Amino acid sequence: MQGMHHASTAPAPPHAAALRQLRSRSRLSQLELALRVGVSQRHLSCIETGRARPSREMLAALLDALDAPLDQRNAALLAAGYAPAFARRALADAEMAPVRDALAHLLSAHDPAPALVMDDAWNLLQANRGLRAMLGLLGVPPAAASGGLNLLRALLAPGGLSTALINADAVCAEVWQRAQREAVHSAALRTIVDELRPLLPRRLAGPLLERPAAPLLETALRTADGGALRFYSAFTTFGAPLDVTAASLRVEHFFPADEATRQRMAQAVAALEA
Repeated sequence: MQGMHHASTAPAPPHAAALRQLRSRSRLSQLELALRVGVSQRHLSCIETGRARPSREMLAALLDALDAPLDQRNAALLAAGYAPAFARRALADAEMAPVRDALAHLLSAHDPAPALVMDDAWNLLQANRGLRAMLGLLGVPPAAASGGLNLLRALLAPGGLSTALINADAVCAEVWQRAQREAVHSAALRTIVDELRPLLPRRLAGPLLERPAAPLLETALRTADGGALRFYSAFTTFGAPLDVTAASLRVEHFFPADEATRQRMAQAVAALEA
């Protein structure tokens, strides 16, 4: 009817929609996020619906409180008309020399045990001699560790590396759950997770399998000659990264879980150097 006022149905601007989506993925209520930043819930609601335009400082504070990945912080700032806060340099750039040096040190120091560098989409970027030796023991060509390999696909795709796992159900369930959690913050990883989901056994999609009363999950691998390798793993990331690429990198270190694995890895790496 003429003279009546209708509520606006215009969609929220991109930065507001991105902020709301990040909050939803973090499972925070508007009140919880507002308290973290020190604003009223009403004001935050206005920002998320686009009725209020946040200052650059306010938007940065909200993204920081959500612990948003650096690339998503840049995207939200750009969508709001502000300059991005973080650079995205190639790993080969001169300014990234300290990053490359740190990664090289971590990888070489961990020999003869396996170690690798991956990005947020689980793409293999670098590997040490230990990883190449381990792949050789599994019957995988060491060239597979030269880069270009997506580790999530390599492990979980039908006929992949999971066939070499002695405790495949436990390890694959843990890897799948971890990938799904990380995919919340990585669009590239989300694409791979969505690709793999219909290919996986139904049992991996449910709750995590019941765990034995052990402090760490062991990865047990069957070698090509019928032996076994047993490892625990740990991750290293850069503290307070100020670059999108540096923030996406992590090093996975495999630690021998028994003396037999330790000796087998030492022999395998020595054979690579012979």
